Amino acid sequence: MTIPASLTFYMELGLEILLALTLCYCVILERRLAAVRKGQEGLSRTIGELNMAISGAGASLRALKAAAGEAAQTLDERLKRARLHIDELSVLTASGERIAQRMESAAEAPRIAKEIPDMPLPSTSIMSRLGRHVS
Repeated sequence: MTIPASLTFYMELGLEILLALTLCYCVILERRLAAVRKGQEGLSRTIGELNMAISGAGASLRALKAAAGEAAQTLDERLKRARLHIDELSVLTASGERIAQRMESAAEAPRIAKEIPDMPLPSTSIMSRLGRHVS
């Protein structure tokens, strides 16, 4: 069985058209793949930059933690000194209050003695008693 020449011609023409379409599709596909590769390179660069930024942020975070630790230690030392000063000031204040009370009572003693002149002072009565026994 022989195939007529016109049918062979049309089959070859159809195959050539399909090959041309395949070639066009391959060109379009190549361009798209090139765009994807370019995007992939950009993405790789972006990921590299992001990794560097993360590393920098990690280093900054470690430095911040170290600074916070030093600040906490300094603050603890200052609080200890402040508590010592508070204790010292409390002792001084209490001592000052006792001295003020003594001064106040010493200042009141002559006033009380002036108000009650006929009452002998304890030291006078002791001296008079001693005088009687000594003579």
